[in-house]
Amino acid sequence: MTEQLTRPGLHVGDEFDGIVARLEALDPLLRAEADAVEAAGRLTPRVVEALEDARAFDIGMPAELGGPEFTPRQVIRAVETLSRADASTGWVVMALQMVAGTTVAYLGADTVADMLDGSHRMLAAGQGTRPGRARVAPGGYRVSGSWQFASGLLHCSHVHTAAIVEETGEALVFTLPREQATLVENWDVMGLRGTGSIDYTLDDVFVPAERTYVATTTEPLVGGAVYRCGLANMAGICHAGWALGVGRRLLDEMSALAVAKSGTFGAGVDTTEFHAAYARAEATLRAARAWTSEVWADNEATLASGSALSTDQETLTRLALATTTEAALEVGQTVYRWAGTAALRSGPLNRVFRDLHGGTQHVTSSPAVVQGTGKRLAGLAPDARWVFLNLVG
Repeated sequence: MTEQLTRPGLHVGDEFDGIVARLEALDPLLRAEADAVEAAGRLTPRVVEALEDARAFDIGMPAELGGPEFTPRQVIRAVETLSRADASTGWVVMALQMVAGTTVAYLGADTVADMLDGSHRMLAAGQGTRPGRARVAPGGYRVSGSWQFASGLLHCSHVHTAAIVEETGEALVFTLPREQATLVENWDVMGLRGTGSIDYTLDDVFVPAERTYVATTTEPLVGGAVYRCGLANMAGICHAGWALGVGRRLLDEMSALAVAKSGTFGAGVDTTEFHAAYARAEATLRAARAWTSEVWADNEATLASGSALSTDQETLTRLALATTTEAALEVGQTVYRWAGTAALRSGPLNRVFRDLHGGTQHVTSSPAVVQGTGKRLAGLAPDARWVFLNLVG
């Protein structure tokens, strides 16, 4: 039986400043490697080594196991920092650190230690929004299915995947060695090429019962209050940081381009129309960042008190993420318009613009989620609750 090592409060450790400082120091390297990351369809060895040295993959790990266990706002800051340097790198890190941390938290330290069999670290990736199927078997389950968008899977030791149990209709998350999955290296896309978000399949693979947990759980076996957010909200934390970082990078690129073009013949950046457009873009991103921080400050206070997030808090959390994602998209449109032909040529601006449009397609900020938040806020679903990304009841 796995020993429970949970704490009621929100962990705020003393490692945040040091780790974020190391992540900020990686900015030149990540920018320099970005083209190679995109060409390879995965992080380069230099990037992986630098991220490991900076402990980027550890930020979601419970403190009981020596992890930093960042608060939600600290995770947002860390992911924002990396995504500003390179959108694909930020995306991979946000996925891997979140899945690794929640896997340990929800499966328990003993189970994970048995799975690692002496290895020093678990990194897991996979997909849960479109579950496969599982059948009860002696001692566990047999899992089959096909999944898409397994961001970071090429850097992992394990697969984390959701499936519906045929006998019960229950959605479980299964964790298994990556070698048991068939990887489909088909990541041929417009943006976020460096994330290696490939497909994978499982064909009647056995997974022991102790290596599963209920997909909607908010009850960790290891760690503090942050893990009571549940998988959907944990993912939302990361995506908010990513959108803020990419939005800021776009404004950085536009500012550098404006300075370079200013004073040349017919430069659009010397018009009052551009000045106003840039100001509005800056305000849009800053407003989204401020509201995201406000929403998560309120959530953190609730979690720190030992309570679960209310339906209204979860509603605002989802709406804040969708709004932040839309803000980054709006910034991207402004930058693309005023960058002119510079946005068409290969280079950082072109790559970041494509990455933006890859990331904003994510299901966490889809129109259906926004519609659910509006229904709840308008008072039309007073008894509803959130189950993953769906408002139910």
